[in-house]
Amino acid sequence: MTNHKKTEKQEKVQHTVCMDCSSYSTYCYRCDDFVVNDTKLGLVQKVREHLQNLENSAFTSDRHRKRKLLENSSLNSKLLKVNGSTTALCATGLRNLGNTCFMNAILQSLSNIQQFCCYFKELPAVELRNGKTAGRRTYHTRSQGDNNVSLVEEFRKTLCALWQGSQTAFSPESLFYVVWKIMPNFRGYQQQDAHEFMRYLLDHLHLELQGGFNGVSRSVILQENSNLSASNKCCINGASTVVTAIFGGILQNEVNCLICGTESRKFDPFLDLSLDIPSQFRNKRTKNQESGPMCTLRDCLRSFTDLEELDETELYMCHKCKKKQKSTKKFWIQKLPKVLCLHLKRFHWTAYLRNKVDTYVEFPLRGLDMKCYLLEPENSGPESCLYDLVAVVVHHGSGVGSGHYTAYAAHEGRWFHFNDSTVTLTDEETVGKAKAYILFYVERQAKPGAEKL
Repeated sequence: MTNHKKTEKQEKVQHTVCMDCSSYSTYCYRCDDFVVNDTKLGLVQKVREHLQNLENSAFTSDRHRKRKLLENSSLNSKLLKVNGSTTALCATGLRNLGNTCFMNAILQSLSNIQQFCCYFKELPAVELRNGKTAGRRTYHTRSQGDNNVSLVEEFRKTLCALWQGSQTAFSPESLFYVVWKIMPNFRGYQQQDAHEFMRYLLDHLHLELQGGFNGVSRSVILQENSNLSASNKCCINGASTVVTAIFGGILQNEVNCLICGTESRKFDPFLDLSLDIPSQFRNKRTKNQESGPMCTLRDCLRSFTDLEELDETELYMCHKCKKKQKSTKKFWIQKLPKVLCLHLKRFHWTAYLRNKVDTYVEFPLRGLDMKCYLLEPENSGPESCLYDLVAVVVHHGSGVGSGHYTAYAAHEGRWFHFNDSTVTLTDEETVGKAKAYILFYVERQAKPGAEKL
């Protein structure tokens, strides 16, 4: 306020009148400010206070809105634009518990193999901990003597938690605890090999299902598996389970003695095929690199099944010659599995360390034809040898004991990238450029009436 005229002075308060608007006010020396008593200015002050309250209310409302958005980020992050309409993502990530990306990538891949995943999700639940121990947190220690754990049950719970859309990330602590209990190789928090983990996981699921360890009797398990075609069964270490029924195939191993010509044949069951990347392609690191030919998945399969002469360290014990002789070896696929798992050997031991082969290998997303690798291709159906890609595990980094694992997987016609807790929608072009470590192919279902055409 300006142009004030003194009218009265007291010890602590001075009354003034404005010469411009004649408003009456009081000046307080203690506050060093004017206290307006005028009705007009009082109304203005009330308006100012009201505006300030509105501003504060808007700020508070905005803060609550942001907090609500953060709390509901799972819903907002899962709304995608597909063909102009909004749809729910429904994908759930897996939290990293300390270098557990190797486990997360495998679990996400297996969760998108429909027939395998549905089998476990439909198993009856089993309550393992009751009474006083119910609800207590279990810690990862080697000294615990409690053997009352079930890999099948925790695997089932984990698969049920995925693709429900109720949360952005699920913590597989209970499953990891069971892994520590029954798989000593994976105790600790160092980086592990995803392929090695997958083999241990499938083998232990197979063994546990055989014994009915999940609280489901063996007869029930066998009855469940009887719904799968008998031609899809492959017995590994005993009776067939859903593991061998879906991933199990059979190889024929032919060895011929180069001295006497004696031929030896052996049938070997498999859950996956480990393929070498041919040496002539190992310098080609990227898809766009121009030097040298492009390495394809077919090159790796051909290298696996082609006739080869065994070196001096792999001499064959010929029963006719009664001694080790030079020989040749060849693999044929006697029976293909419903899900063909192909592991590319990217890690190789040298004299001092383990190197990674970072070569890009081109692989088809649809129509992988396996007929030319069959022992009896004439006995296969028109569509039974064709496979479509459903999941890819990728290793990022330079060494087996370091780096990071992620997975790409197809779900209801869309491709997703699973990076621990983060799940993003991606496209086929991005998937095709990935440097695959493990590939999961699903047998294409023959269309009704296809054989009649």
